[in-house]
Amino acid sequence: MFDFSIMQIVAGIPGLIIAMVVHEYAHARVAVAMGDFTPRLMGRLTLNPASHIDPIGLLCLFLVHFGWAKPVIVNPNNFRNPRRDDVLVSLAGPGANLLTAFLALVALLLYDRMGGNMTTGIYLVFQLIIEYNIGFAIFNLIPLPPLDGSHVLMQLLPRDLAYKLAELERYSFLILIVLLMTPVLSMILIPCRELVWQLFSFLLRPFF
Repeated sequence: MFDFSIMQIVAGIPGLIIAMVVHEYAHARVAVAMGDFTPRLMGRLTLNPASHIDPIGLLCLFLVHFGWAKPVIVNPNNFRNPRRDDVLVSLAGPGANLLTAFLALVALLLYDRMGGNMTTGIYLVFQLIIEYNIGFAIFNLIPLPPLDGSHVLMQLLPRDLAYKLAELERYSFLILIVLLMTPVLSMILIPCRELVWQLFSFLLRPFF
């Protein structure tokens, strides 16, 4: 949960912007690599936050712990292998978030190891970059349309079941509101977040 102190809000801004931008940029980059140039034509193949941030979605993240960026529009018909490439594009966003979180953790540890001035503010900024990127990755892998996890699941399911899952999108907002108002989402996010931290610890243990 957010702590709505001024310091917490200010320190969280870089993390939220980075998480949103790298997530959407990764979708755009992989889509173009798979043969669909729609994201490039729509100006999404950039790390410029202005191209990806939805101001209302960003504000909602601060206020109600639920928000959004401008979704990257893709045309699967342009993919060389539509089913495979849709999965790759969908996983690119969460994967970029996890990579960003890992690199931020490495940077924080190196800064501390090299004797940098570890102020409370610097630590908090890095901590929130890591936490928000992990949170973005896990949340977007929930198999509920239009989240990335649903695209992956729809490509793995038989076609009739995939259509039924796609039909849930009209109710997605209400379902997400219910999840946010109950402990269900925490029961999903917290264990997954702990698993990610264990993986990071395993990878970094030989070096730190």
